[in-house]
Amino acid sequence: MNRIRLLSVSCLLALLAGCSTTSNTPKENPAQTGPPQPSYFKVDPATSGTLYGRIRYMGKKPPRKPVDMSEDPACVAAHHGKAYDESLVVNPNGTLANVFVYVKSGLEGKTFQVPSTPVVIDQRGCWFHPRVLGIQTGQELKVINSDPVTHNIHPMAQINREWNHSQGEGDPPLERKFLKPEVMIRVKCNIHSWMHAFIGVVDNPYFAVTGEDGTFEIKNLPPGNYTIEVWQEKLGVQETKVTIAPSAKVESDFTFKGD
Repeated sequence: MNRIRLLSVSCLLALLAGCSTTSNTPKENPAQTGPPQPSYFKVDPATSGTLYGRIRYMGKKPPRKPVDMSEDPACVAAHHGKAYDESLVVNPNGTLANVFVYVKSGLEGKTFQVPSTPVVIDQRGCWFHPRVLGIQTGQELKVINSDPVTHNIHPMAQINREWNHSQGEGDPPLERKFLKPEVMIRVKCNIHSWMHAFIGVVDNPYFAVTGEDGTFEIKNLPPGNYTIEVWQEKLGVQETKVTIAPSAKVESDFTFKGD
């Protein structure tokens, strides 16, 4: 009888120990297993403002400089024998094209969601199109070659990783990203020495490039005090401070002086 009681007590203790072990084991929370999600800054459309302006050129309009593409007949044919340097493009209305405008400071501490749409640079007519472009850190850059010749894209980054890749006719697009702000990254083609482009990498969506009318517009800016910088590859940089009041539209013009 004692033996039976001893056996029963042993079984009961084993059962209790098993239950205790099971109940003390923490259950895994699936929500805690993944990486922490970033907290993106949300702009209030009811109070956001707009910055706009014009980039003027003061001075004698520089003569157009021809570009010698004779080393590649396909490039000559693409321009019907007439190609001109685009490092300083003065529009008919006295403004400048290809000027990069961006918010240099005033957004510290804010993290912005990366756009899902890639920025495209096309090698077409033995030029980079566009010549000047902006992109957000982490956003995809898609490089395509629309020419019947082989090109080479070589962003000579100083802060980001430098890379260099050839792309032949019909090759699939190249896809790259820049992870750190850098204004500006010079791009060249190691095959065609006249091909140049410039990429402005910023950690916010507030940038623009002037076109044929020399104007820019940066929308959806949260109210605040900002430093705005403008960059032109031949004339250098300028900056100014602006205040964006709630729902305000603020004009800020710049003038570069030529020779």
